[in-house]
Amino acid sequence: MPSPDDAFQYAIWRVVPSVERGEALNVGVVVYCRRRQFLAARVLVDEARLRALSPDLDVDAMRRHLDGMVRVAAGDPDGGTIATMPQSERFGWLTAASSTSVQPSPIHTGLCGDPQAVLDRLYTRLVA
Repeated sequence: MPSPDDAFQYAIWRVVPSVERGEALNVGVVVYCRRRQFLAARVLVDEARLRALSPDLDVDAMRRHLDGMVRVAAGDPDGGTIATMPQSERFGWLTAASSTSVQPSPIHTGLCGDPQAVLDRLYTRLVA
């Protein structure tokens, strides 16, 4: 049975349209709580803000990429082979520095009683 407060981890996903310029826009957050068997992500692709950073950015391709990451977090079969992995491995994959255009923040930790509420709060505060 989960304790009132269980450890969780999270990372912010950032779009970095131009590595040379170093500008980034927070576009999503992923939260993992092993004890509660919770892994979920939320994204927001704000086209106007992205275009302000990079007028030539392929926003539709970026949206598809991020939607795929959300599907992987959810374990959705449409997310491909990685979506079938255990939650801990998916979280590791989702927080690995594997793309130059979508970059994860360092992993942060905390304690929570409701990881969905944490995801909602982090999304509102850091992304939306």
